[in-house]
Amino acid sequence: MSVSERNSPSPSAVVHGCDRIHRALAECHRRIAAGPSREAACRHLNRALAECLVAVACPEESDAVRTLCSSGGTPIKRRQCELAKLSLSACLSSHQTEL
Repeated sequence: MSVSERNSPSPSAVVHGCDRIHRALAECHRRIAAGPSREAACRHLNRALAECLVAVACPEESDAVRTLCSSGGTPIKRRQCELAKLSLSACLSSHQTEL
């Protein structure tokens, strides 16, 4: 597998609701040669696709993290943010498969 193939989004990554972002990221990877330029140019699409996939896999947990961790807040809110992150991590772990 070439470097560009490893750095391109996987076709299996297309999930209902994230397909538009996936296509945009694939197009970004096609237009720009692998390397720092591609990383910089496609960074926002990489992040958007990652956030979309997380939101599809764990919608409630993702929303809780987005809501509770959006600002510093009180010690109670920070604790709630940490708990929300743990819940999201557990949810994502439950979706992992061993290769």
